[in-house]
Amino acid sequence: MTQHSEEPSVHGATETSGPAERTEAPTLAEDLLLLLFQPNSGLRSGTGTIAGENTLFYTLAGAVLADLGLGDHVRTGSGRGGTNRVEAVEDHPPSDDILRSAWDYLSVKPRNVQTVLAAIGPTLRSPLLERLIGRGDIRRGTRRALGLFRTAVLEDGGTGRRSRLLADVRDLLVEGAEPQPRVAALAALLSGSGTLPQFHREIPWTSPVIARAKELEAGNWGAGAAAEAVARTVTATIVNNAVIATAALPQN
Repeated sequence: MTQHSEEPSVHGATETSGPAERTEAPTLAEDLLLLLFQPNSGLRSGTGTIAGENTLFYTLAGAVLADLGLGDHVRTGSGRGGTNRVEAVEDHPPSDDILRSAWDYLSVKPRNVQTVLAAIGPTLRSPLLERLIGRGDIRRGTRRALGLFRTAVLEDGGTGRRSRLLADVRDLLVEGAEPQPRVAALAALLSGSGTLPQFHREIPWTSPVIARAKELEAGNWGAGAAAEAVARTVTATIVNNAVIATAALPQN
């Protein structure tokens, strides 16, 4: 994809997987990428791949914008022709570098949500993966291929955080738990990315699960405070635009 001069330079891309673990709270996009990591999907047991690679940049960009929406850093509105626009909330930048980069891009002027997804998405995978490695949730390893060559692989880091996130999403979709905003956004983004069927061992791909996931995509997150209702509206707008964008791309 051609990069334009107005597109953001996502901070954090130079981070490395050094020994020091990250201590700040993970972003929604980090949680989403960790969920999309499939620990035992490689050619050999114990190695992993990322689900939905073909549409990943739209999905991660949707998570970044949803995070900004949940934190009241951005708001959405209607543009020309009924399009959805998103703009930065003035004087309310996020502290996280990756979120701040997207907020800076939006602070220049309001933009079409689809435009923002395409602009910020392509540079997100690498720095987000480095963060997960820095936290120990994922680790890099090497395996022999064909008994001769060593190849780099991604492996589960053993922290248990992916399992906890997946359990929260399962409780929401299967058990009907009262949705917390971040978990609801994660479930909606997973559904919109088209990757939920790949979680069938933990989250049965049934008609009730599909219906619940579609409700979450639409922002039907149940009762909540007025401030949360606003965040749901913003997030649902962003998630639905991410769904539209990913639907237009080939799926894995």
